[in-house]
Amino acid sequence: MEVLLILTALFALLLIGAPVAIVLGGLGMALLLIGGFSPAIAATGLLSSMDSFILIAVPLFLLMSNVLLKGGVGQDLFAAVQAWVGHWPGGLAVATVLSCGMFAAISGSSVATAATIGTVAIPEMTRRGYPRPFVFGLLAAGGTLGILIPPSIILIVYGVITESSILALFMAGVGPGLLLMLLFILYSMAYARFSVDYQPSPRASWAERRASGARAFPTMVLAGFVIAGIYQGWFTPTEASAIGFLGALAVTGLVLRSLTWEGLKGAVAEAMRTSAAILLIIAGAKVFGKAIALWRIPQDVSTFITANVDSAGAFILAVAALLLVMGLFMEALSMLLIMMPVLAGAVGAFGIDVVWFGIFFIIMIEVALITPPVGLNLYVIQAIGKASMGEVARGTLPFLIIMLFTVFLITQFEDIALWLPRNM
Repeated sequence: MEVLLILTALFALLLIGAPVAIVLGGLGMALLLIGGFSPAIAATGLLSSMDSFILIAVPLFLLMSNVLLKGGVGQDLFAAVQAWVGHWPGGLAVATVLSCGMFAAISGSSVATAATIGTVAIPEMTRRGYPRPFVFGLLAAGGTLGILIPPSIILIVYGVITESSILALFMAGVGPGLLLMLLFILYSMAYARFSVDYQPSPRASWAERRASGARAFPTMVLAGFVIAGIYQGWFTPTEASAIGFLGALAVTGLVLRSLTWEGLKGAVAEAMRTSAAILLIIAGAKVFGKAIALWRIPQDVSTFITANVDSAGAFILAVAALLLVMGLFMEALSMLLIMMPVLAGAVGAFGIDVVWFGIFFIIMIEVALITPPVGLNLYVIQAIGKASMGEVARGTLPFLIIMLFTVFLITQFEDIALWLPRNM
């Protein structure tokens, strides 16, 4: 009964639009006071939530992505990829997916990926006869790669919550991320093959390929160096974020000379706002997590689940259904911070690998990013494409099915996510 009342209060406050950080922190403080616990626990929770070397990577990766965004790197990547694969069947759609994957690998942000590539791809694809709902759905889904393909800010937060290896999580995201890209590409090529409105793009000249490739090359070198350095153990993910930020400044400011002083100030301001929002939510979630732990809610939920769910497969299915429902009215970070403290005990009880569960959880969160009415990527694409929400949501349906199919595949074949962490 207590669990039901607490969850009802939590969801009611979120549904009326109260800020997530205030809801989590305020409800946590209320539970501490009602339960007769010391309010000083809240202060301790706030301090401990910020006392994490790993969390330094969040603002630094955000700075890196925003500097690259302001420097026009997304447009350069799209132009380079389009020059090489644009003449394929569905070539523009393929270029869009590949560009999303590349930008995801250097931004770690779904919204930044969807916005950056969408600004360039939407007018080009619609001009080539791609139906608008398909274009919007492809970009909204392609943007979700930003929180799966490393370096991912959401994976960093998951690692902090579960005290699991950030490096292992990053490596585990590679296989499912590439699989999603492949499935998106295959669907796009099949769609173009059978579409009556599709117009193939002309083959780019070698001069165009060289020029666009040279423009995108420094960014690809930076992305490759950061990711390889993490995997090879040259530096930690936190150190990689600092190197990535300095590299982004060098690429956009010295090599490409595309970053203005105003752009740099805008990138810093945007990264500061986003970092503050994320860290405040983490702090509120820490207070809420301590409060529900003292009320023994995670233990009670774990006991209830293990008593009523007879297998790990049934538990995974129940969590997937729950996240699909929650994704209709909650954003990604909130779902992660609310649900993981509650589910962590059950994950351990069923013997589920915490790294694998993180990838499963992230893909389900990706689904939430493109489900109405609160899917953030839908709003981004709607604004860029000047479209109705119905038009964007209709286009995402095939990609939702593909993403859920990917969840099914990694459930049946865990090595898709775990082969790299186990063998590197």
